[in-house]
Amino acid sequence: MEQREGQPARQADDGWWSGRLHELWSVADRAQDVTGLADSLYGMLLGMPGVVAVVGARWTGGLLHYLRSVTRAEPTPALVEIEQDCGARGAARAPKGEPVVTVHEVSELDAGMPHVQVLLAAGARAVAGCTVPLGQGDLASFMVGTAGIGAIDRTLRTRLKQVAEVTVVSDRRITARRRDEMRQVSDAFLAEASLQMDSSLDVEKTSRRVARMAVPAVAEGCLLHLCRSGGLTPVASTHMDAREQEWLGVVADEDPWLADVLRRVVDGGQGLVLRGDELAGGPFGATASGAGRAVRSLSVNPLKARGRTLGTLTFLYHRVDIAEEAPRFLAGLADRAALAIDSSTLYEQRRRHVVSLQRHLLPSGLPRTPGLTLSSAYEVGDASLDVGGDFYDAVPGAQGEVTLLIGDVCGRGAEAAALTGLARHTLRTLIEDGRPPEHALGRLNQALLREGTSRFVTALVAVLVPDGKGFHLRYWSAGHPAPLLRRADGAVEELPAHGDLLGVLEDIEYGSGSAHVTPGDALVLFTDGVTEARAADGTFFESRLRDAVARQGAGEPRGFAERLAEAAVEFRATGADDIAVLVAHAGVAA
Repeated sequence: MEQREGQPARQADDGWWSGRLHELWSVADRAQDVTGLADSLYGMLLGMPGVVAVVGARWTGGLLHYLRSVTRAEPTPALVEIEQDCGARGAARAPKGEPVVTVHEVSELDAGMPHVQVLLAAGARAVAGCTVPLGQGDLASFMVGTAGIGAIDRTLRTRLKQVAEVTVVSDRRITARRRDEMRQVSDAFLAEASLQMDSSLDVEKTSRRVARMAVPAVAEGCLLHLCRSGGLTPVASTHMDAREQEWLGVVADEDPWLADVLRRVVDGGQGLVLRGDELAGGPFGATASGAGRAVRSLSVNPLKARGRTLGTLTFLYHRVDIAEEAPRFLAGLADRAALAIDSSTLYEQRRRHVVSLQRHLLPSGLPRTPGLTLSSAYEVGDASLDVGGDFYDAVPGAQGEVTLLIGDVCGRGAEAAALTGLARHTLRTLIEDGRPPEHALGRLNQALLREGTSRFVTALVAVLVPDGKGFHLRYWSAGHPAPLLRRADGAVEELPAHGDLLGVLEDIEYGSGSAHVTPGDALVLFTDGVTEARAADGTFFESRLRDAVARQGAGEPRGFAERLAEAAVEFRATGADDIAVLVAHAGVAA
């Protein structure tokens, strides 16, 4: 028996429900996946009179992926991954219009279905159900089990529709945001991959770099095979979980199912995406064992140049929706690989362009300033990445003062390089025009917001004004690491600096402060690549920074910045962030 309307609404606590519904909307606004709504949503429905169980399921047609449930006896949400093909009898179908609630006696349902078994075990005799569409063709169904058909009134059906509508709206927002994020990730990956491949004509070395870049930026795992005389040979395997690295390498080298898939791609010359039942028989998907079960989909694309297939690039995804973006950016990646291999002349030309770009991101030299010795250093965190996001500069003033700039753009690659140039040149131009530092930082913040970038920028501006006894220092920080002041006797002081990041908020506040720099003192500015350099035992250079500043500042002032940067590089065993250091040493003629 199916019942849709006709029962009187029970007297409900509208205030309680309104408050919980408002909370659910708040959770939905922050959720990264619709599963993030589960605790709030299920608790709301279970709290209604007469409800003994709430069961949710995710479907792709007749394929049941998982069940999430709460019952009066077990109010803590339980998640069971199933991956069971229930066929036509279990195929979930969403309405074409707004969500529709259907009501059934549990005895009318197929007792062999997993969700029905949960309802029966909880003592449910009737169920109100609602199915809604999710991204990538999936469906979510919500089932509220009650002790009897009389408990399912208009109030319960209305509330079930409301939570279904929240789920639909939240999923659409999440899907749109994820699609946009993936597009940005894909574009950034292609840009950075171009830089990587342009830095070497060694195909195998380049391939390994691409594989490292792809995880986890593009997928959870990556395999790269090249065509050799003996057939397809694995040259790179990377997994986001280091514990699965060895397993993935064995799969890449020995698994016959994967070898057959790769041969099909090479022979056909076209990429493919496999998911669900298409993964059956191989080391990935629901029917696999061990680490391979987490792989929801697989994409394979040929790498071709001049009509010749060089190999294959395979991505492993733990989420189906990421694989949907694979064809577009993998085709672009293949094009870039072909160009990198095709011509050493083109490589040299592009290499010069990259070097020119890096040169323009940093000043060609530091100004001569009476009473100060300025020194700087820049170290690339990963030798395979040519363009980073750190910048610095020094701007002399008409009254003998000098303004020091240092900053860091979040991330690296083409977009980060463009923002680095924007940040340095904006600050320098405004300072040269006589604008106050806080005004220059505000203008840069507005410029970044207009760019609509997802990256943020930290920056610090320090002004040194001669006062006859040294220099009066004023500084303004926008989320940048606090500078250090090394006194002539070797003591090191941290100058407090806080402030908001640039490019995030319309209205921001800056951290600011002042100090006096006497002859023999040195002001040390740096980016977080210094503090976050990490030794093999996990120790950060930040814990030794003051000692390093005290020690390295004892030498020749002109080489202070270089010595400090080298100390951080020598200390670092891991970490791929660039390092920038700018030092102003007082009391030594330029």
